[in-house]
Amino acid sequence: MLVAAAVCPCPPLLVPEVATGAAPELDAARTACADAVGLLAAARPDRLYVVGPADGGAHGGYPAGAKGSFAGFGVDLSVRLGEGDGPAGDGRRPLPVSLAVGAWLLARAGWADAPIEGLGVDASTPADDCAATGRELAASAGRVALLVMGDGSACRTVKAPGYLDERAAGFDAEAARALGTADVPALLALDGGLASELLVAGRAPWQVLAGAAEGTGLDGRLLFEDAPYGVGYFVAAWS
Repeated sequence: MLVAAAVCPCPPLLVPEVATGAAPELDAARTACADAVGLLAAARPDRLYVVGPADGGAHGGYPAGAKGSFAGFGVDLSVRLGEGDGPAGDGRRPLPVSLAVGAWLLARAGWADAPIEGLGVDASTPADDCAATGRELAASAGRVALLVMGDGSACRTVKAPGYLDERAAGFDAEAARALGTADVPALLALDGGLASELLVAGRAPWQVLAGAAEGTGLDGRLLFEDAPYGVGYFVAAWS
């Protein structure tokens, strides 16, 4: 059963070593993420899943100990998804960026409270399939927690990765409201086609969360909302 969830954005810039000189610009987001992860630990889960977007062949499950790297962003920094039973770099496929950022958040928090597994979700996954996956995760242990990684639209300003789209602010406002109030039906109703057009990375992971939370009655709190660099970033805690 799902007992807690944290929702965090997943830009590599959240990692100060990647952001370098721009690191202070996301300090408020990092603080909110740390608070959300702390609430996960307080829930004392039996198992933690880190769920994030992963397109192409990177979707699917990742065991504890799977390794990720930020070398693609010019930084010699590696992370591991908790503690596994094999050596880092043992030939297993690397974590997608979203899960690597999640692993960094957990390492920063000194997470040692429950076994960890990762799940990369393809952005094209239909809402019903996302929800079914979430229900499976929630049923996998007595007390389950999720760290859900994902960004809002990347079309909030003319300098955004997807340029300015007038629909982006409204989409992000509804997503932020739903995440901040643990509104499961609203999350499941997010339009996948529109999300794709607006370059929303979080839609599928958020809908996995919605499926996991069905019938739990969890409450939500929005801890952070902003659109630096023209991309919607939200941090929420469900408990």
